[in-house]
Amino acid sequence: MISNPNRHCTVELQALPPRIGQVRRIVTAHLRYWQLDPLIDRAALGVTELLANVHRHARPDKTCVVEMELLLGRLTVSVRDRDPRLPVVPAADDLHDIDALATCGRGLAMVAAVSESWGARSEGADGKVVWFTLSATDRDGPVVELAPTAEHRWAARV
Repeated sequence: MISNPNRHCTVELQALPPRIGQVRRIVTAHLRYWQLDPLIDRAALGVTELLANVHRHARPDKTCVVEMELLLGRLTVSVRDRDPRLPVVPAADDLHDIDALATCGRGLAMVAAVSESWGARSEGADGKVVWFTLSATDRDGPVVELAPTAEHRWAARV
């Protein structure tokens, strides 16, 4: 049973390579604090791929907001940027045409592979949000037992 099922973290940053590493460490620290260690690798990989996409593709700037929320046994990680263009996802057949040694072009496929669900939504002229979810439960019950505490909210500027 998850005693206090709501946890929230928000980080605003410029999606530049040194900042992406810092956000990975913040994600890791928060998931450890929330006693969600089994989710760390997948969450860190997913957020890294989403931030790398902002770094490579977002216009007019690289400003973005990473948000993590644990609610009722589900962790949702989202990245909001100011570019209104939705990501273009290669069709399954096109993934076979990507060079095995290519260093880009697989980010959203990796997010899809490590998450339970993912998607993107337009925020109109204000940009878009790309998100993914991970379950904090397994078929035998919760992965973690969270102690009853006041709702933990944290925000940072990196």
